[in-house]
Amino acid sequence: MHPVDFQLSAIDGAARTGVAHTARGSYRTPCFMPVGTRGAIKYLSASDYERLGVEIVLGNTYHLMLRPGAETVAHFGGLGSFADWHGLTLTDSGGYQVFSLDPKVDDDGVTFKSTYDGSSHRFTPEGAVATQQLLGADIQMVLDVCAPLPSSPEVIRQALDRTAAWAARAKAAHTRTDQALFGIVQGGVSEAMRAESARRTVEIGFDGYGIGGLSVGETRAEMLPALAAALEHLPADRARYLMGVGDPASLVEAVALGVDQFDCVMQTRIGRHGTALTREGKLHIRNARWTLSDEPLDARCTCEVCSRHSRGYLRHLFQVGEPTAQRLLSLHNIAWTLQLMDAMKAAIAAGTFDQLRREVVAVWG
Repeated sequence: MHPVDFQLSAIDGAARTGVAHTARGSYRTPCFMPVGTRGAIKYLSASDYERLGVEIVLGNTYHLMLRPGAETVAHFGGLGSFADWHGLTLTDSGGYQVFSLDPKVDDDGVTFKSTYDGSSHRFTPEGAVATQQLLGADIQMVLDVCAPLPSSPEVIRQALDRTAAWAARAKAAHTRTDQALFGIVQGGVSEAMRAESARRTVEIGFDGYGIGGLSVGETRAEMLPALAAALEHLPADRARYLMGVGDPASLVEAVALGVDQFDCVMQTRIGRHGTALTREGKLHIRNARWTLSDEPLDARCTCEVCSRHSRGYLRHLFQVGEPTAQRLLSLHNIAWTLQLMDAMKAAIAAGTFDQLRREVVAVWG
C-alpha cells in the first residue's frame, strides 16, 4: 500500500492546510472532490475539470462495475486513462449505493440487485478491493456498512463491528502498491462509538481515513460532535476524508475540526435543477425576478460562467429547457466550491479561519 502522507503547511486551531501525497501525484487540502459517478461529472468532460482546477474526481464503484464493467475500465488503463483525465481519482467502495438498495447483508458480505437490469450481485470486502484494483483509482475505499440515521444502537453497533471486520479483510486483500487504501470510520451519531470505530480502524492501519455514515439524515448539530469524536483518534500524518458532505456550512465546520477532504453530488445536482451557490446563499435562477438581470450569478466568483453570462440569459436557458443551462450551473457550482476551499486554505495560513467560518455559517447555517 502507498500511504497518503499529509504534509502540514499551516494550522489555525484544529483547521489545517497542507499537501497530501499519493503514489502518482499530490493534492492540496482542504480539498473538494466533485463526483463523476459513471466515469464523468454529469455534463462535464476532463478538459472542464482541468480548467476548473479540480485535483481529484471521485468515481462510483457500484455503477462502474455494472456498466461498463471493471475489466473494461482496466483494459483502458484505469479510470483516469479511460476518461483521459490526468489528475487524481478516488473510488468509493459502492457500499453507500448498495445499502440504499435494501440489500441482504451478512457477516461475509452483501447481496444486491443491479439498478440497470435487476440482476443479482454479491459484494465482499475482498471483492470490493479486487474491483477497485481493476478500476485503478489512486485511492480506493474499503467496503463498509453504512447504517441510515436515525437507527437503533443495535443497528449502529452491528454496522461498526462489521465495518471493522471487513476493513481488516480488505487490507489483507489489497495488493496494488501504487494505489492507496483508506479505512472508514462508522458509529452513527454516538461519540463513544465513533471514537471506538476510529481507534479500531487505526489499529488495522490504512493509508488514509474516511469518516462515513454522516450527512445521512441527522442534523448538523448531531453530526459535528460525532465527527469530532472520530477525528480525535485519527493520526495527524494521514489524510482525513468526510464522505458525502458538501454544503458550505458543513464544509467550514468540518475543516474547523480538522477534516482534509470532501466529496458531494450536491453541487451538480442542484445546478441541474436551476440552483446556484453564491456568497449570499442559494440563488434560484428560474425566479422571474431575474428575467432582465444583467448581473452574474456571483459578482465575486471568478468562474467562466460568471465572467460571461447574465442571470437573465441563464434563466432564459432554463425556461426553454436548454441543456446548456444545466452544464453552466454545474460548472459554476463546482468552481464556487473550489474557490471556497481556496479561501479556507488562505484563511488557515493567515490565522483568520474562524472569521471566515463565521461568515460562511451566517449565510449557510
